[in-house]
Order: sequence, then structure tokens, then C-alpha cells
Amino acid sequence: MALSEQFLTEDLHPIDIVEHLAEHHEWDFDRIGDDQIAMAVEGQWRTYSVTLAWSHYDQTLRLVCTFEMEPPEEALPGLYELLNLVNDQCWAGSFTYWTEHKLCVYRYGLVLAGEQIASPEQIDTMINAAVYSAERYYPAMQLNIWGGQSPADAMQVAIAEAYGRA
Repeated sequence: MALSEQFLTEDLHPIDIVEHLAEHHEWDFDRIGDDQIAMAVEGQWRTYSVTLAWSHYDQTLRLVCTFEMEPPEEALPGLYELLNLVNDQCWAGSFTYWTEHKLCVYRYGLVLAGEQIASPEQIDTMINAAVYSAERYYPAMQLNIWGGQSPADAMQVAIAEAYGRA
């Protein structure tokens, strides 16, 4: 059964759908309020903090996926250059680094203007794309920050999609 088939008879708040998806995937989550939910999503490299918030004002479902990263001060210029290269490859969403909080952040906003409704499949894809992107580029960030590789060289590890596990 498709995820959306469970919701055919009712218009649900986007965060209600996210809560259902979190239960479905057995992710730890906390419903922070009517318009916000935070989850912990386990990846191969680490656990990601994923928060989704609904803004009535601009009718946007905002996703923020974060993970801790504490690069030394001297590594920040290389990290910023690497994030620019990464963002050139990301068509949906983008990465940034919040120095004050020591967090690498992937952000995406799904605009639902005109009273559009997000399907469970769309929201599930949003969350999975965020975690997939973090997983794909995390090794490049590590190689750049801790391995001393240039941003261009570090990106080589993220150029091709990996299939399977060693």
C-alpha cells in the first residue's frame, strides 16, 4: 500500500504526516509543537538530527538536517570552499556550516503556496534526500577537514554513487 493511501479521506497537517512517517520508519521523534517535529535518523556515518517545521505565513514546509562537526579554525576556509562545490551538485537543498553551533546543516524548503498539500511520498522523499545528501558528502568533509585534502580532491570521494558495502 502506498503511503498516501492511508491519508486519502482527510487533509492532514504536514507535521502530522511527518509524525506518521517517523512512526512508520521507527525513528525517535519529538513533536515540539503543532507546527514542528524533530527526529533522529540513523545513517551509515552518523545519526542525523532532522527537524521539519510548517510556516503558515509563507506556506512552506522547512527541513533542517544537522550533524555535529568541529573543524579547527584553520580548516574553515577549505570547508567553505568544499561546501560551495557540494552545493553545485545539490539541486534540491543546500549545505551550510553554523560556526556558533558547530553544526553542518542541510536545508530545504517545500513551498506549498495556493493551499497545496504535500503527499506522504513527497515528505518521505524530502527526508530521505536530506539524509542521503549528508551521507554522500560527509566523507568528503572529513577528508578535507581531517585528512588535509583539498576541496577538489576530497570531492572525488562523492562524485560517484556507491552501490553496496564492502
